[in-house]
This record gives sequence, C-alpha cells and structure tokens, in this order.
Amino acid sequence: MKEQVQKAIDIIRPSLQADGGDVELVDVSADGVVKVKLTGACHGCPMSQMTLKMGIEKIIKKQVPEIKEVISV
Repeated sequence: MKEQVQKAIDIIRPSLQADGGDVELVDVSADGVVKVKLTGACHGCPMSQMTLKMGIEKIIKKQVPEIKEVISV
C-alpha cells in the first residue's frame, strides 16, 4: 500500500513544487492513516491544512481507497 500512496503523492508533487513547496511520505499505517511532511514553502503556510486535506488527501484517497486519513507530522 505504501508504494501506491507514493505514486499518488508523485501525481500531486509537481503542483506543490511549482509553488516552492513539496511533500514527503513519512509513513502509512496498517489502519489506513498516511503521515506526510510538508516542506519548502508549504511548511508553515497558512493554507497548508487546506492543501493537505483538499489536495493531497483527496488525490491519495482517490488512488488508494483504503486510506482513511492523511495527516501532517
């Protein structure tokens, strides 16, 4: 499942990098929780939670339906 999540992250990564940010996959738990780390311009950005939930989480859940939640660490 971790490989599928990484592929989903690779789909959204160019959009984040275009704005000076990035996302790193930290962990995928057995219960369907993905932990990511926002870096670059995304780290500390006031819109980062919206990016995380409406962008990253949406893409990951679409590509890997078993995922329940994406959180930032």
